[in-house]
Amino acid sequence: MPGRPAVCVTEFSVSDREAGPYGITTGPDGALWFTMVHDGRIGRITPDGETTSHRLVPDDGGPSVIAAGPDGALWFTEFRGHRIGRVGTGGDITSFPLPTPEAGPFGIVAGPDDALWFTEAGAGRVGRITTGGHVTEFELPVPGAFPSVITTGPDDRLWFTMNRANAIGAIAGDGAVTVHELPTPAAAPVGITDGGDGALWFVEIGAGQVGRITPDGRIDEFALPDPASRPHAIAAGADGNCWFTEWGANRVGRITPGGRIDEYDLPSPSSEPHGIVQGPDGAMWTALETGTVARLATH
Repeated sequence: MPGRPAVCVTEFSVSDREAGPYGITTGPDGALWFTMVHDGRIGRITPDGETTSHRLVPDDGGPSVIAAGPDGALWFTEFRGHRIGRVGTGGDITSFPLPTPEAGPFGIVAGPDDALWFTEAGAGRVGRITTGGHVTEFELPVPGAFPSVITTGPDDRLWFTMNRANAIGAIAGDGAVTVHELPTPAAAPVGITDGGDGALWFVEIGAGQVGRITPDGRIDEFALPDPASRPHAIAAGADGNCWFTEWGANRVGRITPGGRIDEYDLPSPSSEPHGIVQGPDGAMWTALETGTVARLATH
């Protein structure tokens, strides 16, 4: 079995400690885009560390998760403002209020139908928004599920975590929802991604585990060395493995398709890693809530 790969971590300061870099994604312009959840801004950083930002108006919406859209723009959720936002690569921002009060949109992803799909954590729904701003909402069959992160699956359905229902959900284009309960009680799943191996990989912030679910509902769970590490986000990497943040342990982890786990400490103490994504340069990038973005490159 190959040994643990070495990882070089580079941190880039992108804001003050109060701004809260949170979600991060790769844009169509060869840069990374990230949210500042406490400061009402969307940031942009190039692979060589050049940073710019754009302020929302109003700026009290709590921009959370961000994703590249099918229209060449970046789309993001405003958890506190109950809106979906769009920012063009030139910095122009548009905001779309949701029809349901206190919806609490959180996760967002581009779907296979050229629309954006998002979760409504506060309303217990999954939503769909076209690039023109038309919103459709689908009620989930589990009350109080607190749907969180959402991703596209290998089966053209949208897969999402149900944080308070301790389950993983899948929704088809017509709104049909399938629910898969997790075997571990109080696992509280948050992040989820298509692992590229025909399955979805997710993290259980409450149980300190990484999970894998196939489209037919088979679930495997892998315990992390530190059950209190509070894994938060997960993303597939160019190396065929999934990388995840350990928000409570100041680490980033890597899990192979076979379940082997390697962990890497971040250089700055208590940096609170949240979102993670494969960057345009093939490295993994993570947003650290204390005001930096970190690049992790294997060598």
